[in-house]
Amino acid sequence: MKRKPRRVKLARYLWLFLPVLTLLTAFGLVEYSKPTAVTMDLHDWAKFPGATVSDQGVRIHGINRRIVNQDGSGGQPNPPVNVAGSHLAVSGNFQVSVNMVGASRARAVVRLYGQVPGIYDEWRREPSSIQVTATPSGLDLALWDGKSNLPSQTLHISANIPDSTTLRISKSGPQLLVALDGHQVGAMPDPGVFKSGQLWFGLDAAGSGSWTATAIRADSPGWGSVREVPAPSLAASHSDPKALRNLAAGTPRIGTAVSLYSLQSDPRYRALAIGQFNSWTPENEMKAQFIHPGPDTYDFSDPDLLVDTALANGIIVHGHALVFSEANPGWMQSAPLHQRPAIMADHVQQIVAHYRGKVAEWDVVNEPLSDNSGESGAPVLRDNIWYQAMGDRYIDQAFAAARSADPNAQLYLNEYGLEQGGARWDTFLTLLKRLQARGVPIDGVGFQAHIHETGDEVDSETLQKHFQVLRDLGLKVRISELDVHGDDLAGQAQQYRNVLNACLASSNCTAWSTWGFTDLHGSTTTYSYPPEYGDDLLWTSTYRAKPALKSVQATLASTTK
Repeated sequence: MKRKPRRVKLARYLWLFLPVLTLLTAFGLVEYSKPTAVTMDLHDWAKFPGATVSDQGVRIHGINRRIVNQDGSGGQPNPPVNVAGSHLAVSGNFQVSVNMVGASRARAVVRLYGQVPGIYDEWRREPSSIQVTATPSGLDLALWDGKSNLPSQTLHISANIPDSTTLRISKSGPQLLVALDGHQVGAMPDPGVFKSGQLWFGLDAAGSGSWTATAIRADSPGWGSVREVPAPSLAASHSDPKALRNLAAGTPRIGTAVSLYSLQSDPRYRALAIGQFNSWTPENEMKAQFIHPGPDTYDFSDPDLLVDTALANGIIVHGHALVFSEANPGWMQSAPLHQRPAIMADHVQQIVAHYRGKVAEWDVVNEPLSDNSGESGAPVLRDNIWYQAMGDRYIDQAFAAARSADPNAQLYLNEYGLEQGGARWDTFLTLLKRLQARGVPIDGVGFQAHIHETGDEVDSETLQKHFQVLRDLGLKVRISELDVHGDDLAGQAQQYRNVLNACLASSNCTAWSTWGFTDLHGSTTTYSYPPEYGDDLLWTSTYRAKPALKSVQATLASTTK
């Protein structure tokens, strides 16, 4: 008689594996913890671009932000990330569920980031992330691995999406799983999206209309964890007597350009931005392609957070830049010539009025001079979309609109290459006198002072003479965007000191401001993956102080004794 195979009930023998499992857990090779769960507070989305919070949930309206190249071409998507609200600390296996209403009609987008994107000079560095877009025909999945602006994997899942549904995105071992209403519908290999241990939220609408997130929840089954990390409070310490803002003793203000995403996601960046400086210039957040992405769309959410943080810490905000040849959204660039005067006036008035009494100063017109020369060999005005419609009178109209929107704000004309004598300075001075003769309400001039290569060196005596010329015209001056190439650290320190000394010696110099402060988040970062950081700022990409910083500290300390 043939015997039947003996069936072993594995459950009886699981206890034999417990010692091994305990050792693996102890050495971190296997992680187990009690199941954890987080229900996100939807009021955390009140400052999210395109969001309206109500008792029903978070209503998401797509704002279609895009970043164009410096020449105005292209249009890299720039969807918002909720840096104003909480994010998650995650490990092991976990899942995120979003209850959605009206998702397919609005082409709802849910994106989970392993890190916050980096925003540089007209480009966005995409970190690892997973995005799910609801469409009338199903779900579009996309994965970024942090090695390109483009997704490394894409997948379409055919599905009928109910008007009210729950989308679940799970990390399960080496895979990322997607489910609708509890039923798994797709899977993709995980390239390590959340290896940073962070999870940041983004919601958007890729189509017309809007949709509502009625609940957002995260949980882990026990072989992982989720923990809520609140957004930083607005106020932070700035009492260090050796900090630049305190060494300066009030005048000139010591400023820097600030990036909101870095401010909210990098504690070291935030501590230095608040602790060291008493003047901030929003690096990108107030440029047209960020704040006015559509003809009928203004979104102040991101710059509001930056401004509110500055004011909570006694920091002056210098707005940048209302009218500019670059960073204009596609709809502005393609607008008919006869419509551009009204577009520009509305743009300036809406923004300045929104920040009336909060933003103390503005770069009303940025970089009006071209790099090209006219028949005389001297530089000419830049042939931008505003000049094409109004000639040089666009400058008059921009300043008039800003003055009417906030009579108390200080209005600046900001330009590069003014630190040296020669044709560019002469052309700018002629333009300035012509504008003054026409009654244009200009209060001051910004000297960008980018020193990007050998030969750009600034002579302190020449710079002071230029400041004196403008003082005689009744104008204030400010160093607005200083950065110095770092091939020679001693030479870099000398250049920072030279420019500072010129400002300190000039009664009409109101601010000395750098264009960022750490190479890690500097705008001179090369467009590449992985990013190649510049070397132009006061702190390295690992937050090590450079000789230039010590030189600036010593100069301020000796001047204010």
